[in-house]
Amino acid sequence: MASDLAVFDAADVDTEKQGLRNLARAASRSLGVYNAGLSADSVQQKYGVAHVAKLASNENPLGASPQVVAALQADACFSAVYSDASSAALRQALAEHTGVGADNIVVGNGSEDILHMLALAFLNPGDRVVTLMPSFGLHEIFPRMMGADVTLVGVNAQRRFDVEAWETALSTPAKMVIFSNPSNPVGCMLDKQGFARIIDAAPQDCLLAIDEAYFEYCESDPDYPDSLRILAQQPLPWIVLRTFSKAYGLAGLRVGYGLASHPELVNLLDRVRTPFNINRCAQTAAVAALQDKQHVIDSIALTTAQRGMMAAELAALGFDVAPSYANFLFFDCGRPSGELARRLLTYGVIIKPWRETGYENWIRVSVGNEQDNRQFMDSLKQILAAEAV
Repeated sequence: MASDLAVFDAADVDTEKQGLRNLARAASRSLGVYNAGLSADSVQQKYGVAHVAKLASNENPLGASPQVVAALQADACFSAVYSDASSAALRQALAEHTGVGADNIVVGNGSEDILHMLALAFLNPGDRVVTLMPSFGLHEIFPRMMGADVTLVGVNAQRRFDVEAWETALSTPAKMVIFSNPSNPVGCMLDKQGFARIIDAAPQDCLLAIDEAYFEYCESDPDYPDSLRILAQQPLPWIVLRTFSKAYGLAGLRVGYGLASHPELVNLLDRVRTPFNINRCAQTAAVAALQDKQHVIDSIALTTAQRGMMAAELAALGFDVAPSYANFLFFDCGRPSGELARRLLTYGVIIKPWRETGYENWIRVSVGNEQDNRQFMDSLKQILAAEAV
């Protein structure tokens, strides 16, 4: 097909593109493409570096638990057999892990799959959605895909949740409220008091979606809200999203889950969920991951220690670093972040330059292992030193 297109002139190609755009839904035409970042292989091939420090996707530097690896090896011979479409064994394991009934649990191909289900099942054109800014892009993209109107609530000057701004935004009707806690990309944590105030301010007939992708990194903090307990006292429908991609080290297998207020919410999501959305290996790996609690403890300990080191060094270099309760740091690099990101690529370091309005100078860098973190810090210092000459 590519060779056939080569014989068309530019006007023909433009006409074909415009024709396809006219066929597309208006809401789809206005969407941007989600930036999933660069792969380590592509950077290594382009820049010829010996080692790539991939610090853009908030992956677990320890990888998956050895128990997961063993379970996958044992299950590999069943690859020709479809997975359990209901993910029954995984949902039961999650029920035992969380204390939430299996009928109140939905699983997805990553937690973004559940975000997609929520948009498909609940949002109509013109519905109002309130979400955080800056934030995980799909909190905004999926609602806009359905033609919803999205209200963005920014963080305050200290880059923390602006609870008063949330209360104001929620004083008018909304169909859905979505925010992450701790937040991504900032890393700030909404404490118990702030969480209760925002939940209490939510309009009637509103669905609350709390994204706790980084839950494991701050669940032991005494100020972190027990969202399941607090939400259980609310009359509104709600769902709490969590993932195996971060603390459990299963990002490549794509497993997320939602803990819902009522089985009927799960039933409605099942109506728009694709069949066999969680593959067999992913289900097996997630069940095994839940059994190795020590691996999660070790992962969090490594991240916490390395995060403190990186934050201190960045601050010593004069960068404004937002307080983080997750496995990444968000800092103001004092220039267009894409420029610095491109310079770091030549040193084999991948970070995520932020592009949301007002944050074009900010970078999110994942907390990796000691080697990758040192490669990032040393490369950054070399760039700054060269500029100072």
